[in-house]
Amino acid sequence: MELTLLGTGTPEGLPRPDCPCAACAVSVGSRSRAATALLVDGALLLDLTPGAVLAGARAGHSLAGVRQVLLTHPHDGPAVELPPGLPAAGRVPDGRELAVISGHRVRAVPMDAPGTGYEVTGPDGGRLLYLPPGGSPSGVADRAGQRPYDMVLADVLGRPEALARLRASGAVGPATDVIAVHLDHDTPPGPELARRCAAAGARAVPDGTTLIVGEYRAVPELPRRTLVLGGARSGKSVEAERRLESFPEVVYVATGGTREGDPEWAQRVGLHRERRPGTWRTVETCELVPLLAADGPPLLIDCLALWLTDAMDRAGAWDDAVWAGGGQRRLAERTAELVAAVRATRRQVVLVSNEVGSGIVPATASGRRFRDELGRLNARVAGECEHVLLVVAGLAGVLKE
Repeated sequence: MELTLLGTGTPEGLPRPDCPCAACAVSVGSRSRAATALLVDGALLLDLTPGAVLAGARAGHSLAGVRQVLLTHPHDGPAVELPPGLPAAGRVPDGRELAVISGHRVRAVPMDAPGTGYEVTGPDGGRLLYLPPGGSPSGVADRAGQRPYDMVLADVLGRPEALARLRASGAVGPATDVIAVHLDHDTPPGPELARRCAAAGARAVPDGTTLIVGEYRAVPELPRRTLVLGGARSGKSVEAERRLESFPEVVYVATGGTREGDPEWAQRVGLHRERRPGTWRTVETCELVPLLAADGPPLLIDCLALWLTDAMDRAGAWDDAVWAGGGQRRLAERTAELVAAVRATRRQVVLVSNEVGSGIVPATASGRRFRDELGRLNARVAGECEHVLLVVAGLAGVLKE
């Protein structure tokens, strides 16, 4: 089954008309994107968008052979003229299946938002799933005896939990080719777009790209261990969460715990919880070694600075005499255990830590001790991670990949 993407952007396209944002300003030439539309084997058109005939011609395809036009979502913009010779556009009722004269079978998949997803099975047995913008399947649990889709095209960056739901149900497997469509200006084009897609196990392609459904292609390799560094309010926690939000059953390890009588801290913890997917499980602990040694779903550990605070508390590292009398040795042993556990873990793990070495030198010996020990810990953990990011002003820079 051959698939040509006539467009890969949101219904408004990219750049958006009259939008002054930085992402739209650089979305020109090969980085511009028309509204998403799919041409399947030259016979089935999914979503009718402005300029479909011209987009097909640019990709080297004619729409003269189209036998069925199906829409996935309500069209709120200007009326789109039906090109001469094309059949009238329609939608398949949820749960119903349509047989196309070309030999394709199309089943309508219900969504949790206005719109319809389509599961397309080609004459060769290839299977793809196409989801509308902002849509996530509302019923994918019952898949007994069904193999994963060969290809999934979805709003990966706008609705990452939809991809997580598909993975949890087995609809997306290790070999599924996940294509990000309905791309908007929320993610800058170029390397940043590629990086965010790769973190979700997906990829973005330019308008006009032709793909073969079921053709073997190496799936983006996800680093097993990632360290995300950054200063206060740099966006490091958001970046870490973003790297796992399209995967189900993540264990969020909060090393800060709770602080009785501190309403501001409780508010911070609450905001963190609210933005995390509901399927994630939270564990509040500084005992990281057993978690890293155990089998299970991915871990997101936030953060190593709070873990170090707890470790220094236990070692008595804040007191100069205790530090010199054995506290330094005890802390070194505990740190070595953690680094060894990161090295040996078989789980996918994303660790968050503060980068404090670029600020003002602390006025106290204990403050300088913490800064120095955190710098050493970050360096050792970074050495055990395949991927290291530094987040500054909400922008992630790759230090190691």
